Amino acid sequence: MKPTQLIQHGCCVSARSEALANWVDALQPVAEQLLNDTALAHWWRHGETWFAGVNVLPNDSSGSVNNGPSLGAELFTWIRRQVMLAAGESLALEPGQLSVVKSGYPQRDAQETEAAHRFRRNRDAAHVDGLLPVGEQRRRMPQEFHRFILAIPLQLSPAHAGPTVVWEGSHKLMQQAFADALRGIPEQDWPQTDLTDVYQRTRSEVFVRCKRVEVHVPPGACYLIHRLAVHGVAPWQEQAGDQGKLRSIVFFRPECDKRQDWLLRD
Repeated sequence: MKPTQLIQHGCCVSARSEALANWVDALQPVAEQLLNDTALAHWWRHGETWFAGVNVLPNDSSGSVNNGPSLGAELFTWIRRQVMLAAGESLALEPGQLSVVKSGYPQRDAQETEAAHRFRRNRDAAHVDGLLPVGEQRRRMPQEFHRFILAIPLQLSPAHAGPTVVWEGSHKLMQQAFADALRGIPEQDWPQTDLTDVYQRTRSEVFVRCKRVEVHVPPGACYLIHRLAVHGVAPWQEQAGDQGKLRSIVFFRPECDKRQDWLLRD
């Protein structure tokens, strides 16, 4: 079977759908409420210019929030085709992330090192999802095994307003590097396996070999990022009239049923 655009390039953009546009419209008051919820204030990072909002969205497995519209059968069909899911494989969504960037992103947090802040500004905080920093030394270990990353913009933001960045083809380099590093290690031991060195070395190779692409998609459309693709958020390049503006995206990252699928599928 011919590889899909997602599997070939590491990112793909959907056509606009009326169902998804309706979902975005219905979500607006929910997103505003979440942003203003004092119980969620701990999610504001980087000088309160980024609301990380991991798993704060109260959606069901279809994406419906508060009995509102689902994401729509058309979108789920497109996802299945791009990810190459078999007919019997489930596609249930976990609680979504509400990621909101303000003009001025990123400011430096008090506990953030200068090197980390510089990487965020100069390299878009480039990372692979699921490799979590563990322990005092923050060694990177694979502890979340996603199928894909689904990104749904909630408003028409300027192209310079902290767009998502993806390094085209980076998933292929990461997949090979992780497969080599994890060869012979039992799957149950993967979450305690330190991939920091191979991850950082391969990411440096990605910066040299892969094209950096900024993804700018209007509401009513969405995009998929390959689970192993290097991606991040570009700094907000401040322009006149930007003060007070937001760039809001909902992210879904369903888990793989099998860890081998995370590592080797496609």
